[in-house]
Amino acid sequence: MDTPTPLAPARPAPAPAAPAGSSPDRHAPPGALGIARGSALYVASVLGTGVLALPGLATRVAGPASVLAVALVLVASVPLAGTFAALAARHPDRGGVASAVRSALGPTAARATGYWFFLGVCVGVPVVAVLGAEYVVAVVGADRAAVPVVAVALVVVPAVAVWLGVRVAGAVQLGLTSLLLAAVVVVVAVAAPAASAERFTPFLSEGWSGVGSAVSLFVWAFAGWEVGTHVSADFRDPRRTIPAATGVALVVVGVAYLALQVTTVGVLGTEAGSGTVALLDLARTGAPAAGPVVVGVVAAIVTSGVLTAYLAAFANLGQALARDGDLPRALAALSGRAGVPRRALAVTLVLSATYLAVLVGTGLDLEPFVRVHTSSMVAVYALGMVAALRLLPRRSAGWWLAAVATALTGVLLVLAGASLVAPGVLALAAIGVAVAKRRPTP
Repeated sequence: MDTPTPLAPARPAPAPAAPAGSSPDRHAPPGALGIARGSALYVASVLGTGVLALPGLATRVAGPASVLAVALVLVASVPLAGTFAALAARHPDRGGVASAVRSALGPTAARATGYWFFLGVCVGVPVVAVLGAEYVVAVVGADRAAVPVVAVALVVVPAVAVWLGVRVAGAVQLGLTSLLLAAVVVVVAVAAPAASAERFTPFLSEGWSGVGSAVSLFVWAFAGWEVGTHVSADFRDPRRTIPAATGVALVVVGVAYLALQVTTVGVLGTEAGSGTVALLDLARTGAPAAGPVVVGVVAAIVTSGVLTAYLAAFANLGQALARDGDLPRALAALSGRAGVPRRALAVTLVLSATYLAVLVGTGLDLEPFVRVHTSSMVAVYALGMVAALRLLPRRSAGWWLAAVATALTGVLLVLAGASLVAPGVLALAAIGVAVAKRRPTP
């Protein structure tokens, strides 16, 4: 899963951002991000805690054909990532997808985008906490009943840090992602010799419906390409650098997930779907002594970093929604010298605690929660692609990529199936707020 970026669903802060569709200030200092650092930023945004859980979950629903699901999502990511790269290069605005949606489709669509992020994608917070807890509990050999307690403990430090206004620097987030990527490379390298071709038969053991289900799950893994729309002004020569950095990141992330999925199926077979710690099981196979401990420590550290970014992002988003009247105005308050949105953070923590309680009550089955998260992301991306069709020059390369991506996100919406109930309800809420705002004040 990617590290989320705080998408402002409404009007971006006037000082740091240029209006969507406008040209950057010619007198502004040039950006510092070149191809190398830009590629690293994209990899850090897309590659996340998905590697801890998705290989096992995908194998459970699709069997060996989960490898095909990864390949299909990677192919679908090309036009999606390319469209966001074109938007970032031509329409620099730190509001990202939401600002593009507002410019092209109006405030109600932008409000729905904000609700999908704040209330839908936020389901991922307890999922990430439980993922980290599963690995910690498995490494120390504790009873699985301790997972909820450990999950809460993993949230406490990030919550306190965000409450106090401590910011995790981009270099730290990048370092954490690099650590996770290194762990994946090492685990795949030491476990791959134990792979067997027999575990890939029958390939379509769960049928094509299983492949479709795994594709829907893997949206979690390949989300994050919108990051460039938020930091386009930080790139040096964005029209050249952003597409190149996007291409490099596509290759790195794609190879990492494909290699991990092939190794998971080849080494663990159907057993990969019986738990939620496939990466740990691979480590036990390749390096039974030190491997599990290393993976467990990496999982806990990366989980903490991702949760810090999550809580900060959603608190900022909630404050922005309240600022523009899409949530209660009281949540727009900022506290302390650092201007921390503590009220919005408190709401985020309450939401996360509620989702965690439901997750515990349903036996810690992560799959339904991952589906709500991914269906909300797909809904955001679908509106983003429609907005791109309206904003990008007609029949340009970016426009054609947006056209293909619009069709592909339509397919992803179909594959999401019943999971679309959640974003559908939130979209109705956004429409209800629009209707209420239009009523004359008595």
